[in-house]
Amino acid sequence: MATGSNEPKSRYLQYLEVVTGSLEEKKRYRHYKARIKQLPENYRIAVEAVERYLMHFGPADGAGAMAMYEDLADLFEQGAADGTPIRDIVGDDPIEFVEAFMANYPLGQYRARERNRFTNAIARAAGETTPPQDRTE
Repeated sequence: MATGSNEPKSRYLQYLEVVTGSLEEKKRYRHYKARIKQLPENYRIAVEAVERYLMHFGPADGAGAMAMYEDLADLFEQGAADGTPIRDIVGDDPIEFVEAFMANYPLGQYRARERNRFTNAIARAAGETTPPQDRTE
């Protein structure tokens, strides 16, 4: 079922990806989870906590989210390799850390669209004629 990089995907694989999402993204996610599993326990607990927060409040897109999770794994793997304490990685305020971390990645399409819809509705309600600036990034 695997196809080479130059071969077109079969109709079955195209249909499967429409239904289930990108198979490549699923592979990347499984690889990310395997990397996290290899971390020392305290680093793994911290990464899982950040991941849980990001699942609720982070980008919703597959590719954007996966880049963010891979960077998160890189950060904590490097911290574990260097022996950097968890508090030196996330600081005293974990919310501030995760919000600053998320700010480096684009919003998911759904969240960006809803954010724009919300700001445009408020502008219309306030009687403003010029729509506010696009807030997707």
